[in-house]
Amino acid sequence: MSQQAGLDKKQLMQVELRLPTRTLFSGTAIKVFATAANGAFTLLVNHTDFVTALVPSVLIVMDEAGVEHFFAVDEGILVKKDHAVRIAIQRGLQGESLTAINNLVSTHFLAVDDADRVARSALSRLEANIVRRFGDLRKPSL
Repeated sequence: MSQQAGLDKKQLMQVELRLPTRTLFSGTAIKVFATAANGAFTLLVNHTDFVTALVPSVLIVMDEAGVEHFFAVDEGILVKKDHAVRIAIQRGLQGESLTAINNLVSTHFLAVDDADRVARSALSRLEANIVRRFGDLRKPSL
């Protein structure tokens, strides 16, 4: 039995990592490692309460058994209040290791970026077409 297995609930944080459509992770933790615009940081249970914006990075949650859970996260918001850590992100993936996360990001996030680029291009063409049609409505008919 690990030393950390005997921790009581007051020595644990309740962590929730949420995507827009579902919860990616919910559980107890003794440590959370994340990255904000001004650098990386580690949260422990008695860390001061705060809010920060996260940058695309790897988020690591260490559970009470000492097992690390790895997540690739997009931009988001982290809120720590008392013993609760709430994280809201636009996109995120869970992997078994840092190597697995790297492979997932390379395949999944880049594919999503390409799809976003195609969608933005189509939307721009649609907007330009609408503007042209409104311009045609203002022209006097002969």
